[in-house]
Amino acid sequence: MRELFDLIKNNYDPEGQRYERPSVRGIIISSGKVAVVHSIKYDYYKFPGGGIDKGEDHIDTLIREVKEEAGLDVILSSVREYGHVLRMEKGHPEDIFVQHNYYYLCDTSNTFGKQMLDDYEAEENFTPEWADPREVIAANDRFVRSSEGLHDDAHIRKSVEALREAKVLRMLIEEGYFS
Repeated sequence: MRELFDLIKNNYDPEGQRYERPSVRGIIISSGKVAVVHSIKYDYYKFPGGGIDKGEDHIDTLIREVKEEAGLDVILSSVREYGHVLRMEKGHPEDIFVQHNYYYLCDTSNTFGKQMLDDYEAEENFTPEWADPREVIAANDRFVRSSEGLHDDAHIRKSVEALREAKVLRMLIEEGYFS
């Protein structure tokens, strides 16, 4: 899978304990819009996706996570690799949080359905939406700017996620995925 970019914050002890959490993200595009999950609480957007469970492969995780977060059914034959983003920063509570994010383009066979959210996702009021990618980028950029200088762990982690998703969307736009 091609390397898109790295998001490495030099705020961790390089000799510290590492916690690795690989994840997959679904890029679902239809009629010039992208399927995203909107955190109503913090007002940022992310691609549907999440952590790979033990014994799961990337595609199984993609199918499960897109269904859980957006209620969408991935069409297996439509799945294709897009790229990888490495994220590394101070963890909470671990010394170093390492996340390999694997992005896959895919299509779905239905409209948004019932979500099966984790507690933190429900607390953030994750809401699936079809959104204009440029509006998502603008919202995520605002969230990142509003989080600068804050020492709240939740904002810091989420601002890195928002930055990551905005960068991926910019690449998709540059590569002609949106007209």
